[in-house]
Amino acid sequence: MIIGHDGRPRCAWAGAGDTAFGRYHDEVWGARTYDESAMFEALTLGVFEVGLSWSIVFGKRDAFRKAFRGFDVAKVAAMAERDVDRLVQDASIIRNRAKIEATVDNARAMMSASPSLAALAKSYAITRKRAPRSLADLPKTTPQAEAFAKQLKSQGYRFVGPTSVYAFMQNVGLVNDHVHGCFRASDYLATARRR
Repeated sequence: MIIGHDGRPRCAWAGAGDTAFGRYHDEVWGARTYDESAMFEALTLGVFEVGLSWSIVFGKRDAFRKAFRGFDVAKVAAMAERDVDRLVQDASIIRNRAKIEATVDNARAMMSASPSLAALAKSYAITRKRAPRSLADLPKTTPQAEAFAKQLKSQGYRFVGPTSVYAFMQNVGLVNDHVHGCFRASDYLATARRR
């Protein structure tokens, strides 16, 4: 744990909270959402994280938003080969053609897949009353993430292995992996009441 500038305890990776990373920890990571744009952003950042660190990808988050049209699924699904060629030249993002093409394909899958990504996400949501005790207790993947990844692949999604799908689940709050003691942890209120 780290105590932030505001006096609230946070997961150590978030820092003191008064940074973009800290605000992401406080407002997004682990907060359940089924919003299409938010889910597409989380899925896309996971695609680009494959083989890289989260901090590298997160540092380019605003550039990805601009490149992928605010993560508007319909607009990205409509992107053509010339758009992919342009993005491969865009130094503000990670210029990996396969991942850029996968993002466009994933938008198309989101437009046509049934059940929808939101419906699938709801079926894989995990509610836990006890928070992980430390970062070392966080899994890289779970049986639910493996099943979810398999289902996404069958619908045409790309770059959706069990590890990236578990990261997606954390990002959109299908699982709350804030560690015990963090003000965002699933057991924080119960712990705070006992004090």
